[in-house]
Amino acid sequence: MIGKIEKEAKKYFEGSSGCHDWSHVERVRKLALIIGKIEKADLFILEIASLLHDIKRKEEMKSKGSFCHAVEGEKEGRIILDKYNISDIQKENICQCIRTHRFRNNDQPKTIEAKVLFDADKLDSIGAVGIGRAFLFAGSAGSGNLYTNKEKEIAKLEKDMSFTKEDSAILEYEIKLKKIKNMMMTKTGKEMAKDRHNYMVEFIKRFWLEVKGKK
Repeated sequence: MIGKIEKEAKKYFEGSSGCHDWSHVERVRKLALIIGKIEKADLFILEIASLLHDIKRKEEMKSKGSFCHAVEGEKEGRIILDKYNISDIQKENICQCIRTHRFRNNDQPKTIEAKVLFDADKLDSIGAVGIGRAFLFAGSAGSGNLYTNKEKEIAKLEKDMSFTKEDSAILEYEIKLKKIKNMMMTKTGKEMAKDRHNYMVEFIKRFWLEVKGKK
């Protein structure tokens, strides 16, 4: 069953940008299964939810964020899940995982599986991989900025600046990425986030030193 769902999910990522392509799904699945095993979560639920969590992300990117991919992904996920012999309880848990995995979504994860998926998805947005993805996102979203020198000032507005001319990977760090460590929901996720967070902090320090010609 999981193999069939994986094959079906992959179709949604054809032509996706590098920051939210199938490799992201694979990394989130690996992280979710590692964390889920430690946290004693249902790995069957987690694996399916991981495969489906971003199936509407490509469309959200194309629409420049006009809708929430997590909300629409849950709807699409239900259509896929209805094809398989999955109990209603399992289906609702998977759908909650999909709906609540997003950082900017006010709907909070409630089940251990939803919390694990949230953490796995967020871990992939920080650390070395997270930095790379942030630059890819800023480029694919069309801002064209490496940096603007206004990131800290703009971040104070506490607005989502994705798909705007002011956006940059550094702004994404100031608005979102540096806060993720404190948002993790499982003990294992919190531990894993520490090292990735510290790497990002050092990278950003080095980045600004190089901008100033000091390195």
